[in-house]
Amino acid sequence: MLNILSNELVDCPYCGETIEVVVEFMDESYEYTEDCQVCCRPIVFRVDISINGEQTLMVCSENDALSF
Repeated sequence: MLNILSNELVDCPYCGETIEVVVEFMDESYEYTEDCQVCCRPIVFRVDISINGEQTLMVCSENDALSF
């Protein structure tokens, strides 16, 4: 069972500021929303785990989340 907490730097899709967030990498892909620490707008986070175990984090605005 893979549950790893990781500090990640991401750029807010609204204000462009780089913020640090704590992300939990698990055995399966998931999506959640967290407000930007600078502009307080909602950022959608998508955490993916590939078949070979590679972990990826993608962020986007709520309007762009439908394209995930």
